[in-house]
This record gives sequence, structure tokens and C-alpha cells, in this order.
Amino acid sequence: MIEYELAGNDLGEVRFAISPLHELVLSLRTLRDPGRFPLQLPWLRATEPARSGLDLELLQALTNEALWTPDFLTPRPYSPLGRIEDELTALVDTHPGVVRADLAEVHPGALPSALRGRPATVLRRLLAALRDYWDACFEPYWTRMRTILEADIVYRGRVMANAGLAAMFTDIDPHVRLDDTVLRIHLRSDLSYRTSTAGRGLTLTPSLFSRRAATPISPDEPPHLIYPARGLGTLWQTSTATAPAALANLIGRARARLLSLLETPTSTTELAVRLDVTPTAINQHLRALQAAGLLTSARHGRSVLYHRSDLGDRLMAGN
Repeated sequence: MIEYELAGNDLGEVRFAISPLHELVLSLRTLRDPGRFPLQLPWLRATEPARSGLDLELLQALTNEALWTPDFLTPRPYSPLGRIEDELTALVDTHPGVVRADLAEVHPGALPSALRGRPATVLRRLLAALRDYWDACFEPYWTRMRTILEADIVYRGRVMANAGLAAMFTDIDPHVRLDDTVLRIHLRSDLSYRTSTAGRGLTLTPSLFSRRAATPISPDEPPHLIYPARGLGTLWQTSTATAPAALANLIGRARARLLSLLETPTSTTELAVRLDVTPTAINQHLRALQAAGLLTSARHGRSVLYHRSDLGDRLMAGN
């Protein structure tokens, strides 16, 4: 079990962040054991041809049977607006000793052959492999992925504002619990440590490639909790949502269908992808629904997320 002591003002220093690099590295676990990630199978099938030109031996060596990954490849992010270019560039100057130690932590017996050699050389090779992996398998899908992650953060903020910090942590994962000022994360592994967030804060990062809450392997790393994002089940699906016939007759089938989808915060881009129409067409309907008081909106980073209002919920329920 990992325990983070939230002391004093650190209760107000809980922050959310999105990391393209984290998603890239954590996704390597799906290559090692796809059976553990059934919701990502559509993405794995879609990217299979692109993966044939990658250094898969090196990429797969970055995880072990427990699905751990080296801490230096998943540094704590500090913003919901992270860019893969910036994150990969920041890794270039990683100290060779850190590279060596973190790889040994993941592979305590002997390093796979793909990871052997001078740490500086291995680092250059793995950063090049990760860059190629991003270009081939992530860049075409990142807008859609980011939309799900941003919607999750908006939802967590609402839970925290309405029900408090403890309720938000409980809602994140049943294995996470805030007792007074101690955050306890129950893990499947024997990993265990207790550390304070004093002066460092705590960062929460939603992920599309985590099945349960996870933390850094080392207590020396900044306090960081990675947790499964909401809405993963809808990520690779086009919408089959239907609205009540009476509602469709009242406001039109297209707007009724949109209203049925907006039970959770969603961006114009994600709605367009799910409905297979242009963002311009979606925006016209969203403006009309918002003007009628059926939707609310909130800006998160570069996106505006829309969500059914209380009036919209009552209309969907036929009340």
C-alpha cells in the first residue's frame, strides 16, 4: 500500500494534469498483454499495420510481467496542456544513473538485450523508438483520446466541488481512500511506502491505459496518482444512442440524439467523431440547445466541454 500524507495547505494543492508521454508509455503494457486491456483491442487492431515498422523489441522491453514501467519515462506532469514534443525533449538530459537504476528496478534480474549498453546510448534509442511509436500509433488518435481525458478532469472537479475531496478520491478508484489527511492507495503488488506531499503537492493524472490506480515505484519521485479515466468504453465506438421518440418530435432527431449523448461532459470534436458529422454541424445544434437551457458548458484547456443541464436531464427523463 502507498500512503501520501496531505499536510496543511497541500489539501488545496491537489492538481490535475494530462500527459501524452504517460499514455504513450503506459500503452506499451497493451502490447505485452493485450488480454488485460479488452477495451483497447479496437485500437490495437487498427494500429497493427503501423507497428510492423517499429522497434517492438525495445518498446516491449520497457515493461515487465507485472506491467511496471521505468519511472523516468513517466515523470509527473504539471499541466492539462502537455505536449509530447516538450515531454520527450525533457527526457534527453536524464542522468545516466537514473536510466540505469530505473531500468534495473523494472528488470531486477537481468536487463533484456534491447536495453543493454551505455545508458546514454540506450536512452537515445528508446526516445527515438517512442517518437516513432507516437507518430505511427498515437498522433492519428490523440484528439479523441485527449477529449476523454479532459472530460474526466471536468467531471472530477465537479465531484470535488459538490461532495468534497474524499468523495472525489473514492469515485476515482475503489482502491483509493482518503482517511483524514492520508491518501491510501491499495496496490496488487508488494510495493509499499509512505511519504509526505508537503512542499510538493499531489498530481492526479487520468489514463486510458490504466485498469486501476497506480503510483511511482520509488518514494523519491514526486507524489503522483495515475487512475483510469471515465468513458473509456466509448472511446473507439461511434454512437448508437437513441432518444425518446417524443423528444425527437419536439426538438428534432439530431438534437435529441446529441442531448442523449451529453450525460457526461464532451467536446465538439468528440461528438463529431462519434456521430460522424462535421464539428460545424455539431456546433450549430449545441448553440441552440444551450440557448434553450438544455446544456451547460465549461472551458477546459483548449476545449469547451458540453454537458446536459438539470432541465436537459428532466427532458430526457420525460419529467
